[in-house]
Amino acid sequence: MSFYLVQFLSGLATAATLFLVSSGLTIVFGVTRIVNFAHGSFYMLGAYLGWTLVERWGSTPLGFWGAVAAASLAVGLLGALMEVGLLRRLYRSPELFQLLATFGVVLVVQDAASWIWGSEDLLGRRAPGLRGSVDILDQPFPLYDLVLIGLGPLVLGLLWLLFNRTRWGTLVRAATQDRDMASALGVDPARLFTGVLFLGSALAGLGGALQVPREAVNLHMDMAIVVEAFVVVVVGGMGSLTGAFVASLLIGQLQAFGILVFPQITLVLVFLFMAVVLVIRPYGLLGRAEDAPPTAASPGPPLIAATGVARWAPALLLALLAAVPLVAGDYALIVLTEVVILALLAASLHLLIGLGGLVSFGHAAYFGLGAYGAALLVKHFAAPMPLALAAAPLVAGLGALAAGWFCVRRSGLYFAMLTLAFAQIVWSVTFQWYGVTGGDNGILGVWPPDWAAGKVAYYWLTLALSGGALLLLRRAAFAPFGYTLRAGRDSALRAESVGIDVRRHQWLSFALAGSAAGLAGGLYAFSKGSVFPTLMAVPVSVDALVMVLMGGIQTLSGPVVGAALFHLLETEAMSRTDWWRLVLGAIILVLVLAFPKGVAGFVRDLWTRGRDA
Repeated sequence: MSFYLVQFLSGLATAATLFLVSSGLTIVFGVTRIVNFAHGSFYMLGAYLGWTLVERWGSTPLGFWGAVAAASLAVGLLGALMEVGLLRRLYRSPELFQLLATFGVVLVVQDAASWIWGSEDLLGRRAPGLRGSVDILDQPFPLYDLVLIGLGPLVLGLLWLLFNRTRWGTLVRAATQDRDMASALGVDPARLFTGVLFLGSALAGLGGALQVPREAVNLHMDMAIVVEAFVVVVVGGMGSLTGAFVASLLIGQLQAFGILVFPQITLVLVFLFMAVVLVIRPYGLLGRAEDAPPTAASPGPPLIAATGVARWAPALLLALLAAVPLVAGDYALIVLTEVVILALLAASLHLLIGLGGLVSFGHAAYFGLGAYGAALLVKHFAAPMPLALAAAPLVAGLGALAAGWFCVRRSGLYFAMLTLAFAQIVWSVTFQWYGVTGGDNGILGVWPPDWAAGKVAYYWLTLALSGGALLLLRRAAFAPFGYTLRAGRDSALRAESVGIDVRRHQWLSFALAGSAAGLAGGLYAFSKGSVFPTLMAVPVSVDALVMVLMGGIQTLSGPVVGAALFHLLETEAMSRTDWWRLVLGAIILVLVLAFPKGVAGFVRDLWTRGRDA
């Protein structure tokens, strides 16, 4: 009994940290509708700044808690600065470009933190006066964790007073419920958003600084915490602080006892819990239905099939790419092969986002399923490469068909997080099933046969298969299937009133996008000669999302342009500097500010204005 009580208390301490971070995230999203990927970076900065200040002032209780407060305020100011200098310029852009901008901030902060504090883990000192433990039924429990347990309800109470007993809090609640009406009544959204970003970032920084005595500070804290924070926010219900608190308690206990009851699925238990909650309660435990999905793609102008000379542009581009081996070396062919594969991955995601208005955070699952489907056939059954490549889209498509049946029943961020949950489940199975997938050791020796082993031959094969798949996706966009998808995206109610089964079309588009991503994964497996679980990890899904947004959502050429631009920039930055993330992040920020509709969208508008003139 004493052991289980200590586990319960450990879960409460974890829940306190989760609540501090997720409360800031739910406040920011509830008011600004920004999916802030940089929230985890602010948590990491709070930990690093807290470590620095605690090392200098933390020898006394006053110095320690003063350092924690100072770190929190400093991170809050950085969040306000990000809102004023970056996000304020993007409020009229599609909401997903704000997500792209915050991802650029993540890359910049990662390398900036590495430059300032180094890449080694930093161990902080214990909190003065709280270094010991107390015996609870003869089981020791850290005093500091007891303080954290009390801090969670205290912060919830203070936030309740702030939002219910102050004028500023009333304005925030009004903007959360109806942002347009609040603006019409005279609320200055710029000042309100700055204050909200300050508060949300300060809470993230507070959570990070409080972790200094509990765990090592490192450069991987940002992505780890932001995914868990999103889970908490979605399970609790978007915009609900009480929901975030309840969800933090539940997930904290799930993590504390899950390792005892379900040790084999510990890595994915939280995402299984989120999936079950969203299936039963579509808007989380204490959430409410949104009038419109906050992360849906902007409708924009209708897609029009090219006419005249422009209609031959895809064929001309394929012909030029096919001729590249005549003048390029092996290294250029390797890079171009990867660009073509990533272009297919980005185009498959664009089918969901651009045509269906469905933002997926877990599209890498189907890229990885295709890669593993091909690799397993080669490794365990000695299948020939053509058969393995044919199986890749089939395996990924079946996986997408199964997951999509659940996912398309939700919308907005709930849809996005449900896709992430299924992706994490697939990643966990792949990571832990050593007997079949090789676990984190991956599958090696997946090479093309002799007739396709040369760089030129495999490049042409990749170009032919990817080019054919891209043309099929383009054909689907201008077929009745594509028009019905856009109708459901722009107004599901109107589409259903004229007899369109919106959910069925979204489900089929999910399966089609998964199949295309699976083909890209199979080609990628043979190009690298190996596959690893990292192909299904969150960063790959984020990279695919960045490619789509960088190129532009409202054009079919956007994902191709974005994939080429992103991969070439990443490759060039990595080859020239150790700070390639900072360089790439800065480039992304410049592109977002200069081309809010994406590079391809900017070129299209320029062409349209020139033609009209």
